[in-house]
Amino acid sequence: MADSNIGDQAPTKVIFGIYNMGRLLGRGSSAKVYHARHLPSGQSVAIKVFPKPRRLAGSPSASADPFIREISALRRLRHRHIVRLHEVLASRSKVYLVLDLAKGGELFSRVEEHGRLPEDLVRRLFRQLISGVAYSHSRGVFHRDLKPENILLDEAGDIKVSDFGFAALRSSDGDHLLRTQCGTPAYVSPEILMGKKSNGYDGAKADIWSCGVILFVLVAGYLPFNDPNIMSLYRKIYCGHHRCPRWTPPDLRRLIARLLDPNPATRISIDCILRDPWFAKDLDANQMAALMRPLADEQKPQYRDAGSELNAFDLIAFSPGLDLSSFFVEGETSDRERFASSDPADRVLDQVERVGKGEGFVVRMEEDQKGMPTAAVVERQSGELIVRVEVHRLPGGMAVVELEKGGGVAGIFCNEKLRPALCGPPGSCL
Repeated sequence: MADSNIGDQAPTKVIFGIYNMGRLLGRGSSAKVYHARHLPSGQSVAIKVFPKPRRLAGSPSASADPFIREISALRRLRHRHIVRLHEVLASRSKVYLVLDLAKGGELFSRVEEHGRLPEDLVRRLFRQLISGVAYSHSRGVFHRDLKPENILLDEAGDIKVSDFGFAALRSSDGDHLLRTQCGTPAYVSPEILMGKKSNGYDGAKADIWSCGVILFVLVAGYLPFNDPNIMSLYRKIYCGHHRCPRWTPPDLRRLIARLLDPNPATRISIDCILRDPWFAKDLDANQMAALMRPLADEQKPQYRDAGSELNAFDLIAFSPGLDLSSFFVEGETSDRERFASSDPADRVLDQVERVGKGEGFVVRMEEDQKGMPTAAVVERQSGELIVRVEVHRLPGGMAVVELEKGGGVAGIFCNEKLRPALCGPPGSCL
């Protein structure tokens, strides 16, 4: 049920002096989403409004709040097919998450309106879904509530995975199994339904099952498992028995069967999905890498020119004390690092390229509208993010360097290879 403290009209016309709140876009059990306009840039965004929690962050049950889970997850993610968290704001009574605006609405509405979708469109949307989900998993984020209602479409018809209120983060204690029962019954995996009868479940495998249900819905126009009686529905999910419509091609039928394997140990993995004949049809290695590549900064609201020198107000804005997402999410190891360098920006980026290529990674440069390099992205051949290094120019030839680490070997690479190269001589980094 939606919270009664949040009305259908915008909470205020202008909040914090920078966002003009508009019409209500949608509502969930714990929040409402409004259209808004960022006044300095004129860019449209979505703002998700939550009632402020009655308890302090860090209390034993604070991490169960959906908006805290969502902030924790989205702080780690920057991908073209995942809705982006731009900033977190708070008043005395509400918390505001500023997100990408997806003008195309929910994928659910598209299926509800048109029924089953053409196979080529299904393939394109499913590739985008797997791209976003694979990236999330590489960053230690497991969605656990994937369904067409939580998949949005932008104005180009491309998807953005949203609503990470049930997301789980990879534990740092070595236990990678999850135990919380959550999700939407028709899309939830058998191992989640087992609950206390199991010793835990793999969040990645559970998300893959949900992707399989979504793929079936796009192809067929209806759910693979459906029953008005919830226990009968659960029995169908446990067995994994489904019947693809007659128009389903054999290779797609086989992929769906591997996705909807009730045994998580034998269920298809992300790597195998990427090599599946139906999924990889007409995709070469470069196209696959581009599909799996994380997002550059072109969709981030621009408060200043990317290549311009930082002024005093920009430096104040870098203060961690103004990052409200960190205020709500305590005890989490940061995947971001910031320091000042006495080297100019171009030299810093050259060093990143040299070290990254020396370790066998792919390095690509991001440029502003004037063609000036502003960041270097180091990634695997598959497109998995290792580290993104953004450089902000300071007066006098110095620079502020921001490192955003990916998953896997990112920590080792940054600590043992990249940072020593960037901060070799004493006094180079401040």
